Amino acid sequence: MNCFQLISEKLSYLKDKGIETSKFELRILMEHVLGLKPNQTLSLSQELTNDQALEFSRLVEIRSQHKPIDKIIKSKGFYKYEFKVSEDVLSPRPDTEILLEKAIELVKNKKDALILEFGVGSGCIITSILAETPSAFGVGIDISDKALKIAKENAETLLVHDRLQLINASWFDDDIVKKFKPQFDIIVSNPPYIKTSEIPFLDIEVKNFDPLIALDGGDDGLRDYRRISQISANLLKDDGFLLFEVGENQALDVINIGNKSGFATYEILKDLNNIERCIILKK
Repeated sequence: MNCFQLISEKLSYLKDKGIETSKFELRILMEHVLGLKPNQTLSLSQELTNDQALEFSRLVEIRSQHKPIDKIIKSKGFYKYEFKVSEDVLSPRPDTEILLEKAIELVKNKKDALILEFGVGSGCIITSILAETPSAFGVGIDISDKALKIAKENAETLLVHDRLQLINASWFDDDIVKKFKPQFDIIVSNPPYIKTSEIPFLDIEVKNFDPLIALDGGDDGLRDYRRISQISANLLKDDGFLLFEVGENQALDVINIGNKSGFATYEILKDLNNIERCIILKK
């Protein structure tokens, strides 16, 4: 059996199981089985060995349990790069590239810019910024030591580990501000922003395979924005920027939170679905 035949067969199988997937996703899974790198093209006419066909079928069976492709192969493409992921980190989303591209724009002409990220996760944001701005330096904070290990691996893969300090801490720590001087040019964060009451109703692929700590934003979904805005006011340089990714219909609330912490509204960016997705505040 060749790649095309097996992918088509398993696509029908997953649809019968009620799993939303695509030929593109199954091609990624097949490329993983064949050991192809991201820049190598899969030949759909390639004949598979028995072992390769069995391994592909095994992974498809895992996918039938709603586990996302990226969590199966432990890798996810984001922006220009490929990142290691696991169930200990939030999988990178395309919408987050809006936040990333704005951050790069704001620091690319600053010499020795210093960037802080609250909630590093896989490191896809901070490491991508550093990869695109060779003179910049970064600090990443995350409460999960498992997430930081993955971020460290991704930083090493992108060759930015010598410009990135990773710290195991929480922004709710009483002494978090004392750890730093008010020295950052930019602070970026994609914090948890889903209401606690909405967590049980999330798609199974999110609630079962992304870490709860990266999803749950408290009773109103705004808990972490309040805290990060409060402490960022003490960590940014004058004229520094605070960039947030926000959930649907949260933009105005997050702007108000930022304004109460002394920030001016600088810009609001929409995603491809015309949803206000990124808030830029200026000190």
